[in-house]
Amino acid sequence: MSSRLVSTAACATLTILAGCSLFGKDKAAQVPQLASADAYYNNGIDALRSRRYTLAAAEFEVLQQNYPYSGYTANAQLMEGYAYYLQSKYAESAQQLDRFIELHPTSGDAPYAFYLLALCYYEQIGDVRRDQQMTSESMSRLQDVIARFPQSKYARDAQLKIDLCRDHLAGKEMLVGRYYQQQRAYEGAIGRYQRVVQDFQTTNHVAEALERLVEVYLSLGLTDEARRTGSVLAYNYPGSKWYRYAYSDLKRYRLLEAGTPKPGTTKGPAGAASQAETLSPAQSAARGIGRADAPPALSSAPVQPVNSEPLTQQSDGSTLTSNVAHQGVGQGTSGRPR
Repeated sequence: MSSRLVSTAACATLTILAGCSLFGKDKAAQVPQLASADAYYNNGIDALRSRRYTLAAAEFEVLQQNYPYSGYTANAQLMEGYAYYLQSKYAESAQQLDRFIELHPTSGDAPYAFYLLALCYYEQIGDVRRDQQMTSESMSRLQDVIARFPQSKYARDAQLKIDLCRDHLAGKEMLVGRYYQQQRAYEGAIGRYQRVVQDFQTTNHVAEALERLVEVYLSLGLTDEARRTGSVLAYNYPGSKWYRYAYSDLKRYRLLEAGTPKPGTTKGPAGAASQAETLSPAQSAARGIGRADAPPALSSAPVQPVNSEPLTQQSDGSTLTSNVAHQGVGQGTSGRPR
């Protein structure tokens, strides 16, 4: 009986082993074979060139997950960030670019990565009626590009973007100042207008800010301040429509001095002021204006792993433009913008 039990157990064991062997073969046959790192990378490049951005991001992500030590991994991180950027998925793009910068701070593509990261914030700037926190964040990121890579082509364009951000912030101050003025909250209006004059001297809003100050001072009976501000406006913007408005107000209040210059001629119909909504960078980008060029690695996909060697730069990210502009508000009965 003992020998029979041993024989039965042996047969059962052989049966189980055979079954495991067959199951193992079936399972191995079901495991898909991974493509090579260069295949994933070049598939992603092809997807980018054909504007299949979602597929491109997926290809680069699979490469990073399965070949974390490949020579293609660094470029895949940068390319995935660019693919997200082209889809206006700025949070995902920023996360990917931050990862690239953290892991490859000395890469030849680092200037572009910092620049594209700044644009992820820049293109989220809303119009002047919205909160401008993103504008401040964008300025900080753009200044970082200039500080780190002052001689790069990206630094030149970053400076242009900073100027546009400052113009945007000044536009916000003017919007709030005009609201306070309409509500007769003159102290708040003066504070906003003076900030534009003092902190945003290089923007296009200074002439209007000075003219608005003349209006407010006259409303408060502060004739000396009104005359003094009018003189500053006359010296710096003698041919602007804003000086023409201030000159008219000072003349009506009989505050013109003997040497006060008359307003010069201005372009366009007298008293006209365009009424246009300020376009944010994101709105401009949606119309195909101001988008970033491809990173250098897109222009020449490498055949061999690139490691830390920079690729040939064939695109110029400094050619970006912006459609940000501030062109006044509605007009009052006298033809003057209000």
